Amino acid sequence: MRVRRLARAGDDGFHSDLVPGLHASADARCLAEELAFASARLDELRGAAPPGLYGEAQAAGGEEGLWLTFLIAYVGPLDGAGDPFAEVARVRTGWASGEVPELEGTRIGPRGAWEPARDGDTLVAYRAWAARAGSQSAGLAGEPGWTPERRFERAFERLALPGLTRAARYEFLLTAGALGLADMRPSSLHLLADPRDPTVSAAKRVFGIGDVLLVQRRAGELAGEAALPIAALDLALLNWARRTDDPVAARIASGATVTPDPDVVALVAGALGLDLEPGGDQEPEDAG
Repeated sequence: MRVRRLARAGDDGFHSDLVPGLHASADARCLAEELAFASARLDELRGAAPPGLYGEAQAAGGEEGLWLTFLIAYVGPLDGAGDPFAEVARVRTGWASGEVPELEGTRIGPRGAWEPARDGDTLVAYRAWAARAGSQSAGLAGEPGWTPERRFERAFERLALPGLTRAARYEFLLTAGALGLADMRPSSLHLLADPRDPTVSAAKRVFGIGDVLLVQRRAGELAGEAALPIAALDLALLNWARRTDDPVAARIASGATVTPDPDVVALVAGALGLDLEPGGDQEPEDAG
């Protein structure tokens, strides 16, 4: 039997109304770092040169770009040494081919959704969803008068497909919007979609309450006070839990090549009530 030892920071009297579940300044600092990293990742995706296969999806655009973005979210970028997109590149198929990838034996990223028991059922279901809508683009676009937030909300609801986890569904829509493949952006974390999702568990710890509706409200308040997009909390909360549970655990980079901006770390820390100097010598941990 393998025993996992948790080495969480001790209570040093830290308190913030924004994150009432945190009682250690080290944990708050860690959260500030992860929020800054997740925000930098979103900026990288929105930029002129998204990393790896994200850049290829952006350049392809249309149905091929959306399909590749979906495959990246479903299989998940790998962490550690080497190309994080290697497995997606190995198994990918083109949208025009009508084929779904053969995923048996594929290494799945830490946020990937594929499970061997489902074989290709989820990918087949996704293609069927797109066919009913007329195309992937049409299915994501919805009504012409919808706001980008409304478009994200409805697409998230409609893509409740067998085997497509909350994390992969959110990641697909988030990256599709960030890459400019669909006009959408999230206005919430959709934590009600799966109570077993690790981000949901992390959010309950950070915000000190088990009621997911209240957790979502507090998440929105934190994003507002920290001047960050709500979407940054999705990956940040997961990485915060990962690092505070195991100090030697590597950050889930999700294909990003950036590191947190120390100035952003300091600004977020300030919102939490920590006193960090912008641009100072407090270096965030490496993305791994």
